[in-house]
Amino acid sequence: MNDEQDAPPPVDPARMRSIARKLILPHVLLVAAVVAAILWFVLYGMNGGGGKEAATASAECAASAALAAKLAPLAKGDLAALAIHAKPKPMPNLTFAHDGAATDLAAFKGRTILLNFWATWCVPCREEMPALDRLQGEAGDGAFSVVAVNVDTAKLERPKAFLQEIAVKNLGFYAESSGKTFQVLQQSGKLVGLPTSFLIGPDGCEIGALAGPAQWDGADALALVRAAGAK
Repeated sequence: MNDEQDAPPPVDPARMRSIARKLILPHVLLVAAVVAAILWFVLYGMNGGGGKEAATASAECAASAALAAKLAPLAKGDLAALAIHAKPKPMPNLTFAHDGAATDLAAFKGRTILLNFWATWCVPCREEMPALDRLQGEAGDGAFSVVAVNVDTAKLERPKAFLQEIAVKNLGFYAESSGKTFQVLQQSGKLVGLPTSFLIGPDGCEIGALAGPAQWDGADALALVRAAGAK
């Protein structure tokens, strides 16, 4: 046997690299194209009207955007937890009752409101209610209102009894006992727990939000709501 005749030909590294490129490169390009297509669909295809919707929201919320820029420096001290949005967006048209009569958020168009959600079983809610009452008494007028909406779904006599117990004088009685409004806010990610307050501009757009209680009758809160147009 001739070992020299049976030995395989020497490997040419350059030729092997060329073959590998020819075999692998088309697959790499195909994968890259698929990934790019998926990214395009996620960023643009799923939000096809995103740009148009954002422009519409910007036009609808022009008044609130101007207020947000003005109020952002005032979200400090007692209101340091108030998140002011650089680009306010329309709030859902939430429904609730005022002294037993059906109403909704659209009824407050034309004025700035502090929309607060509370329940009698929520200890921080109970603790901040006197401050909200004093804020309404101090700054509430045709341009600004505190709208504190009770969301108890059982023992519906308790909310009014509690407000009478703490001698609320200035707040109207707003309630939503079906749980639907609470659910809408939860599903949109706007509300996780109670209390939660939203500062809403005269155009119905959300200027800012605060999760948890706050000292609503303090100097910081009064300065902010007065800058928002309150008396």
